[in-house]
Amino acid sequence: MFNKLFLNPSLLSNIFTYPTFCQVYYLSLEFYMGRTLQNTMINLGLQNACDEAIYQLGLDIEELEEIEEDAGLGNGGLGRLAACFLDSMATLGLAAYGYGIRYEYGIFNQKIRDGWQVEEADDWLRHGNPWEKARPEYMLPIHFYGRVEHTQTGVKWVDTQVYDDKMCLGRCVLFTISLILFLVNVGDYIQAVLDRNLAENISRVLYPNDNFFEGKELRLKQEYFVVAATLQDIIRRFKASKFGSTESVRTAFDSFPDQVAIQLNDTHPAMAIPELMRVFLDIERLPWEKVGKTFRIQTDLDRLERWAETNTMKFNRDKCKILHFGRKNGNQRYRMGDDAWLDSSVCEKDLGVLVGRKMNMSQQCDAAAKKANGILSCINRGIASRSREDMYNPIHLLQKIGEDYVKDLSQLTKLHRFVNDEVFIREVSKVKQENKVKFAQYLEKEYKVKINPASMFDVQVKRIHEYKRQLMNCLHIITMYNRIKRDPMKMFVPRTVIIGGKAAPGYHMAKLIIKLITSVGHVVNNDPVVGNKLKVIFLENYRVSLAEKVIPATDLSEQISTAGTEASGTGNMKFMVNGALTIGTMDGANVEMAEEAGEENLFIFGMRVEDVAALDRRGYNAQEYYDRLPELKQVMDQIKSGFFSPKDPDMFRDIVNMLFQHDRFKVFADYEAYVKCQDKVSQLYMNSKEWTKMVIRNIASSGKFSSDRTIKEYARDIWGVEPSDLRIPPPNVPRDVADEMLANDATGKLHM
Repeated sequence: MFNKLFLNPSLLSNIFTYPTFCQVYYLSLEFYMGRTLQNTMINLGLQNACDEAIYQLGLDIEELEEIEEDAGLGNGGLGRLAACFLDSMATLGLAAYGYGIRYEYGIFNQKIRDGWQVEEADDWLRHGNPWEKARPEYMLPIHFYGRVEHTQTGVKWVDTQVYDDKMCLGRCVLFTISLILFLVNVGDYIQAVLDRNLAENISRVLYPNDNFFEGKELRLKQEYFVVAATLQDIIRRFKASKFGSTESVRTAFDSFPDQVAIQLNDTHPAMAIPELMRVFLDIERLPWEKVGKTFRIQTDLDRLERWAETNTMKFNRDKCKILHFGRKNGNQRYRMGDDAWLDSSVCEKDLGVLVGRKMNMSQQCDAAAKKANGILSCINRGIASRSREDMYNPIHLLQKIGEDYVKDLSQLTKLHRFVNDEVFIREVSKVKQENKVKFAQYLEKEYKVKINPASMFDVQVKRIHEYKRQLMNCLHIITMYNRIKRDPMKMFVPRTVIIGGKAAPGYHMAKLIIKLITSVGHVVNNDPVVGNKLKVIFLENYRVSLAEKVIPATDLSEQISTAGTEASGTGNMKFMVNGALTIGTMDGANVEMAEEAGEENLFIFGMRVEDVAALDRRGYNAQEYYDRLPELKQVMDQIKSGFFSPKDPDMFRDIVNMLFQHDRFKVFADYEAYVKCQDKVSQLYMNSKEWTKMVIRNIASSGKFSSDRTIKEYARDIWGVEPSDLRIPPPNVPRDVADEMLANDATGKLHM
C-alpha cells in the first residue's frame, strides 16, 4: 500500500508543474489526521482486497487498524478541518500540498485519575511512522533572532540562530530524538519541552501552553518556523519548474501569482505574508506589487490570536522594521485596523503591521490578502465523506441512491423521497441500533461500565471550554438525577450521557469541569435507585479514532455553545450525516444546518445573538435565575454543599463562584430553555418511527456540508484553479505501465 501511495512522486510533481496547473499550498499548524490505514484503503478502493488478504493470514483487519497510533499532528476542529480539506483536494485532483510541523509529541494523552485530567506525553512516533518518507536532500536553514544590517546591496539579516529542517511530502520532518516523558502536571509538562535544546524545542510538541512567557515565545517560533520553511520550499519548487521559462533556473517571478496559491488555515501562519514580502524584497530583490496577490486567507473567528507586543519584539525587534507594506514609499500612511491613522512616530510607521499593546494576526491577513473569506459569510466549512466517522453505514444508502454519494454528498438529497418508506425507516433504525450495541460493548471493555444500548445516547465530545458549556450539560444531568430520585416510579426515557474532550493543561476551570462531570457520574452510576435509567460516561483521551466509534452510535448531538461564540464547526456536521439529531443554540454551523434541514428538524433552544447582546446591555444577573428556578436552585445547592464531593465540600467553589459572579457564557440564562428542550427530545425519542423520520431528513439535508463542495468553491472563487480528474491506475498494473498511463492521461487532458 505504501508503494501504491508513492507510485511516482516525481512524475506526479512534473505533471502538476505544467502552466495550466496552479499549485495550491495549504499552511496549517495542525492536521488532525487520525489513523491512516483505514482511510487509505477506502480511498484506493483496496478495503475488500486487504480485508481478504489479512483474513487469509489468519488475522483480523480491525485488530490491525487498532494498532496504529493516531498521528499527533493536530487537536480539535481546526486540525480536523485541515485534514478534511486535504482529503478533498486529493479527491478533486488539485495540485495541492499541505505544510505543517511534524511534532514529535502530540498535544498530550489524557488520563483520568480519581476524576481529574492528567497529561501524559503523546509519544505517537515511538514505533516510527510507516506513512512518511524523509527527504533529507531538501534540508533548509531557518533563522531566528539576529539583527538587521543595512549594506550597499540592501538589507541583510545577520547574527541569527539557525534551525535546520528537512522537508517531507509537504510537511516538516525533523530530528527524531529518543526521550522518555513521564506522568507530569501542567508545569512539568511544558517545562519538559522547554528544557531541551533550542533546535529540538520547536518541533517537539504540539501547541505548548502559552500561559507564561516562554510558552508564548515557543508558540510564536513554531508559527514562524512552519512559515519560513514552507515559503523556502515553495520558492524552490517554483524555481525548479522549467515550464513557461527559458532560463536554466527560473529567476523571473511574473507568473508566480498565477501558478502559486497559498492558503492559510486560520491566523497562526499569518506571518507568511510579511515573511514572503521579506524574501521577495530583500533576497529576490523584487517589487512587492508583483506578488501581493499570492495569498488567499481563511480566517477563523474561533482563533483570532493576539500576541503581546513585548513577546513579538523579543522574538525579533529589528526584523519588524523590514515587514511593513509601504517602506519604499515615503508618503505611505498606516492605519490601526479601521481606526485612526498612525502618524505619531517613525517607530509606528516602521512596524507597519499593527502597533499597540496587542498585535492581532488577523489584521495582517486582511492587509495583504487577495481575497479574505469569513467562514460564516462566504464559504462554509465542510467534512470529508470517505472516512469511517463520516458515513455510519453506506450499504442501505447504496441501495437507495447509488455509490456516487461518496464523492458527491449532494446526492444525499435523494433520501428525502424515502422519509415515509416503512422499510427504509426500519433499516436506518436497525443500523443505528447495531452501532449502539457495538459501542456499548467497547465501553464495557474499556471503561468497565455496562450501559443500556436501548437508552438514548446523548453525546457531547469536543474541547473542554467554558464557552462550549459542558457545564450546562452537567447541570441537566443532575436535574435528571434529581427527578428520578424524587419519583423513581415515574416513566423516564433512559439516557446514557457521554462527554469527552481535553482541557488545556493550564486551564484550571476546564479541568475542574471535568472533575465535576466525573464526580457526578460516580454518584449517578452507583445509585441503585437510578439503575439503567441514567448513566454518565466521560470518554478518556477523545481523539479521531474514538470519534469513529462514538459518532455513528450517537442519537443526540449536543451543540450548546452560547450564541455568538462559535465561529463555525465540523463536528456537528459529522453527527448530522451519521444520523444523530442535534440539540443546540443558533450558533456556529447550527445556523446553516437549520437552514438546510429546517429548524423544525433540530432541537433549537435558548438565546439568539441579539438576545445575548440585549442581556449584556441590560445586565446579566445569575442570582435572578437561581431564585426563580427551583430545579436550578437544587442543583447548585448540591454542588455548593459538597453532595458530589463529600470528602472536599469546597472542591467546586470556583465553578460556583464563576457561575454566579462572572459567567461570560450565561449558563443560567439558557438553563430553563435547555431543560424544556431536552424534555421535547425525550418525548420524541419514545416515538421511534417519528424520530427516525427526522434522522432521515437530517441525513438528506447534510449534502451541503461536504468538504469536496467547500474545496470546489475555494478552487473556483479563491485560488482560480480547476479540479482534475486524473486517476491513479489500479494496484495490479505494473509500475512502469502505471507511470506511462499517468503521463499519457495528463498530457491528453492538458491538450483537450
